[in-house]
Amino acid sequence: MDLSPKQIVSELDKYIIGQAKGKRAVAVALRNRYRRSKLPKEMRDEITPKNIIMKGSTGVGKTEIARRLAKLVKAPFVKVEATKFTEVGYVGRDCESMIRDLVDVSVRLVKEEKMNEVSIKAKEQVNNKILDVIYPIRKQENPDMDVDKLRNQILEEIESGKLDNDIIEIPVVDNAKPIGVMAAELDLGNMLGSIFPQQKKRKKVTVEKAKELLLAEESDKLIDTDSLNAEAIRRAEQEGIIFIDEIDKIAGKNSSKGPDVSREGVQRDILPLVEGCNVTTKYGVIKTDYILFIAAGAFHISKIEDLIPEFQGRFPIRVELNSLTKEDFFKILTQPKNALTKQYAQMLSVDNINLSFTNDALEEIAYIAERENENDENIGARRLHTILELLLEDISFNADGSHPMLDVV
Repeated sequence: MDLSPKQIVSELDKYIIGQAKGKRAVAVALRNRYRRSKLPKEMRDEITPKNIIMKGSTGVGKTEIARRLAKLVKAPFVKVEATKFTEVGYVGRDCESMIRDLVDVSVRLVKEEKMNEVSIKAKEQVNNKILDVIYPIRKQENPDMDVDKLRNQILEEIESGKLDNDIIEIPVVDNAKPIGVMAAELDLGNMLGSIFPQQKKRKKVTVEKAKELLLAEESDKLIDTDSLNAEAIRRAEQEGIIFIDEIDKIAGKNSSKGPDVSREGVQRDILPLVEGCNVTTKYGVIKTDYILFIAAGAFHISKIEDLIPEFQGRFPIRVELNSLTKEDFFKILTQPKNALTKQYAQMLSVDNINLSFTNDALEEIAYIAERENENDENIGARRLHTILELLLEDISFNADGSHPMLDVV
């Protein structure tokens, strides 16, 4: 998608209030990917992403900016927490697992696209398979009816959903159950699938469920797995975004013992991934050179400068996000497409509650949120969740849809 930086910021503005510096930084990073893709291969190979560190309190929009950015361009995206990783030699997740997670996400994205491409043909095959199950039964009931006329009639009923609640028996793939071996789980179906043919068993399901089961099976047959995996690897390499949260928690000098012992070690294990290396996954080898890394943290206790110099050098763009003000909270409650007030109104409308807020009420909520964040722990926009839940607790509890539409202001 060749959106300009201004267009990218405009799209982000629909969901995220303020934080212009953060939006500009990610918009430029995204546009630079498009610019790089248009260069000759020799120059393209020399240009790597300019990774970003975002500094700001929790709840100010760091994660949301990165997530919305990835969603905007349909790029593979994973969010990881730096504190979940340990350096090699310690018990815990190894840093390369974030790359494998990214490839898993990329495979799912590409598979969804491929399944949409083959959906029409796959649905035809599914309907014909269900037709073959129903036809013999109907033929016994209507022995004198013309074969083609009967088949067409059944097919129309299948396509229209008229038979969705009927029970039929179909053969389905019998997936082997995972077997626990120490801490790992081995899926024997996947391990042996390429050696032995998949076993099937007959199962009684509704026609609606049969469509779902058979559609996945038929779509898989129409998709070339090798090309799917290759495209997923390419997309993860060229378009992938990894958001590393709580990066401030692994900053600072090592202690000789205790939970801080592997802080610097984790940084050093992440460093090769950010610098560019090859990581082996179950779908193939991926180069990490062109993945965009966005690190984020509050940095209340530690500073960005407490990260090891090599790590800092791989994150040349630094952006500080502002704490949210009363004005920001008011805008968050009213302007975004997914504003909390709109979410609550939609949910309660299910139970015949027509919920609305006056501007005075919203300004008071915004004031309380700002004051609570100043006097207590600053949790940013998440404070609004707490306030609105308390405010609407009685309404949410008592609403059961048993009364006519009720206006609540």
